[in-house]
Amino acid sequence: MSAPTTARTELFARVLAPESRANPYPLYAELRAQPVAQQADGTWVVSGFDEISALLHDPRISSDMDNADHATRTDVPKSLLTQDPPSHDRLRRAVMTTFTPAVVESLRADVRRMTDRLLAAVGSRTRVDVVDEIAYPLPVAVICALLGIPERDEARFHGWADTIARGLDLDPTMSQSERDAITHASTELSAYLAELTTQRARRPGSDLISGLISGGARSEPLTGEDLVITTRLLLIAGHETTVNLLTNGMLTLLRHPDVLARLRNDPELVVPMIEEIVRYEPSVQFRYRATLADIEIGGATIPRGATVVLLLAAGNRDPRHFTDPDSFIPDRIPNEHFGFGGGIHYCIGAPLARMEAQIVLPELVRRLDNPRLVTDPPPYRPAATLRGPRHLWVDVDRILP
Repeated sequence: MSAPTTARTELFARVLAPESRANPYPLYAELRAQPVAQQADGTWVVSGFDEISALLHDPRISSDMDNADHATRTDVPKSLLTQDPPSHDRLRRAVMTTFTPAVVESLRADVRRMTDRLLAAVGSRTRVDVVDEIAYPLPVAVICALLGIPERDEARFHGWADTIARGLDLDPTMSQSERDAITHASTELSAYLAELTTQRARRPGSDLISGLISGGARSEPLTGEDLVITTRLLLIAGHETTVNLLTNGMLTLLRHPDVLARLRNDPELVVPMIEEIVRYEPSVQFRYRATLADIEIGGATIPRGATVVLLLAAGNRDPRHFTDPDSFIPDRIPNEHFGFGGGIHYCIGAPLARMEAQIVLPELVRRLDNPRLVTDPPPYRPAATLRGPRHLWVDVDRILP
């Protein structure tokens, strides 16, 4: 295989740059010209659908970046998301035993009530920030209710979660002040959750934290650091990705008024449409992995100890796998995508995220009368991994009852 060009070896660095946040997809297309490509810093970026799919199921790939020789690390504790079997399996089993489909379904009426309450709070105003007024407060309220976190503490998580999410990028150009801020936010959140889980162990309830503490027929109880780190993952992942799903979904609909009109007239379209949103504008754009052995794939050999980026969002638009991949087709079938990851780390919260989006987006479409984007593109949050708008201002004629 011929040596990559200098420009190609710098493409992923450009993905991480803030100026690419609004539209990284042209860069992904350039990367897919060589689906497995080494970057100037030694990182290997995998951007083709078939190659990503193979590696997501390859036991020679590790989610623990301590197995990479030169990975950029942050002082964020390892959750089941960044652990391998058997520790990953033990923690995931504990969560799945507690976080059941019945639990998700029991929240449906609450999500409808919360959506109605948030829209009612807009009142007679004709400008709405979909992020601050809908897409952020709703999933935070849901996950806090699931975990048994007091409503009065919800506001504290916004800053912590935003800061910690930036650390997921493993960006070598990140300043020391940014790294210090991530460590500080991580320490504060862990201290808060340590106190909360200690209280719950003394006075258990019907929430997920109490379920993790008690264990179940198929899982052992979680205690100490395992309990705190797992609770922390559920809290952050349980709302951060859904905030982006709701916001990216509404932004996509506003950019495709024909689809918005279809959804208004046919609410059942929302089920396949959510799958297309998470393919077309996924909340999680990429994940980092480390190789445990030399791996031959896509015409290249990734050496043992390498840092690998599985560029999920690029795979989601691979023309080798999808017809017309850069078009938003709300009833696309089949639609096998990486919107919720894949392999053993497939998103635990996918059923909850789907349910929230299937309720919230049709309600926004139905009740926002004549919605218009104020700014396009909107301002984006700093993180490249968890990509989504920081604000989404929409002008409306009124909020319908």
